[in-house]
Amino acid sequence: MQASGAAINTLIQNAELPGAATPVDVRLAGGIIQRIAASLRPDPGDYRVDANGGLLLPGLHDHHIHLMALAASLESLRCGPPDINSEAALLALLRDTCRQQAPGWIRGIGYHPSVAGDIDRDWLDRYVADRPLRIQHRGGRLWVLNSPALAALDAAAGDTPPGLEKIDGRLTGRLYEGDLWLRERLHAQVPKLAAASRLLASYGITGLTDTTPGNGPDEWRCFRDAQAAGDLLQRLRVMGTPAIGQCEETPTLRRGERKIHLLESRLPEFDTLCRDIADAHLADRCVAVHCVTLTELVFALSALRDVGARRGDRIEHASVCPPEQLREIHALGLRVVTQPHFIAERGDHYIAEVDRQDQPWLYRAAGFLAAGIPLAGGSDAPFGDADPWRAMQAATVRRTASGKAMCTDEALTPEQALHLFLSPLNGAGDSPVALTPGARADLCLLHAPWREVRTQLKREQVRATWRDGQLIYRSG
Repeated sequence: MQASGAAINTLIQNAELPGAATPVDVRLAGGIIQRIAASLRPDPGDYRVDANGGLLLPGLHDHHIHLMALAASLESLRCGPPDINSEAALLALLRDTCRQQAPGWIRGIGYHPSVAGDIDRDWLDRYVADRPLRIQHRGGRLWVLNSPALAALDAAAGDTPPGLEKIDGRLTGRLYEGDLWLRERLHAQVPKLAAASRLLASYGITGLTDTTPGNGPDEWRCFRDAQAAGDLLQRLRVMGTPAIGQCEETPTLRRGERKIHLLESRLPEFDTLCRDIADAHLADRCVAVHCVTLTELVFALSALRDVGARRGDRIEHASVCPPEQLREIHALGLRVVTQPHFIAERGDHYIAEVDRQDQPWLYRAAGFLAAGIPLAGGSDAPFGDADPWRAMQAATVRRTASGKAMCTDEALTPEQALHLFLSPLNGAGDSPVALTPGARADLCLLHAPWREVRTQLKREQVRATWRDGQLIYRSG
C-alpha cells in the first residue's frame, strides 16, 4: 500500500460498503470519492488497493477529545488504573522513573484514590523529595505537587491561583482547575501533536472535536500550524472561549461550540450561566455544557429552558441522566455526546462510589436513542481511552473491568455503537456520513467484512485510513 503523502488517484477494489449486498470498486480523485461501481477499469497511474471484501467506512469522528492533553499524556507516567492499581506499584514506578529519567520534572496522569488514597504534597515528598513531581487525577481537574514542584513554581508568591489549596495556612500541594496557571509558570511549550495524530489515524479517525474549555486564539494558531506542517492529520473542530469566534477558519479547521464547563462545587450564578448561553447564541454559536453530576445536568437544563435551546446545543457526558432529565433533553431538542468506555474503565469504582439510586442512569446509551435524542461518541482522551473500537465494544457489553454487568439495558447493538463515531463533525448524533460520489474521501478500510468485524470490535481491524484522499495510516 502507498506511503502517506499528497493525495493521488486511488482505486479501491472489492470493498464492502455499509448496507450494500455486494462488493464494489471505489475511485478516489481530487480528494473526493469520484465513482462507485460494481467494477471500475483502472486508469493509468492509479494506485490500486484490493480490499478483499473488507468494509470501507467513512472516516471515524471523535466528538469529544482534548488533543493537546492527549499529546502530553503520551510522554507522561500512567499512575492509575488499569496500569497502576496499588500503592506499591505506584512507588515502584516513581522509583524506577527517578533512577532512569534525566533530572527534571516528572509528570504523572490518571491517578485515582483507589491506588493510595487522597495523596498530597507530604505523601509525594516521602518518595520523591529531590526533584519536581506533579500527578494529575484522572478527571483532569486536580493536580498534586510535591515540595520541589511548589518551589519551582514559586507557589508562595502572591499571584497564586485560588485553586491552590491551603490548610491552616500551608499549601497541601493540591491544585484545582490550574492548568492555565501551570502552563504560564512552567513556560511550557505546546506539546507536539504528531504522535497523537498518528495514533488516532491508526484507529481510522479522520475528524476530531477538541472540547477543551480554555481554547482560544493561541491554541487555534497551534492547531492551524500543526495542520500546515503535516503534524495534525485530522480535520478539527475547536470548542472553547468566546474569542474562538474571531478566529479565521480553514477547510480543515472549524469553530465549534462555546464550551461551558460546570463544576458542582463551584457552580456559577444562574443568571451568569443564562447570559453566557444567550451571548453564544447571539454570536451564532451553539453551546456544549459539561455535565458529569446530576446537579450539573439539572442546572444546565434549567438555564437552557430559560434562555431557549438552539439546534446543535449539546450536553457533554450526561453521565447521570434519570428519566425526567432524559425527557427534558428530548423536549429541548438537545444532543448528547457520551463515553461508553467509562463503564469498562471505571465501572468498578462507580459501583463502589456512586449512589445506588443513580447507578441505573450512568452513561446511558440505548435510552437516549429510544427517546429520539441524537447521540454521538467521544473518548474524552486522555481522561479516557482514545481507542473508539474499545468504546464500541464497551457499549455493546456494558461490563466493568472485573467483569460485572452494569446497566445492561443500555447496551447498544454493534451497528449502533459504530454509528456513535460516524456522524458528521458538525452534527454529532446525526445520521452517519454517506459514502457517495462527490463526498470527501475521508475513509477507513477494515481488514474484514462487517459480519466478522461486528463480533470483534477492535483497532486491529483497521487496515488503512484516508483523509481527503491522502493515505494517513496503513497497517503492516
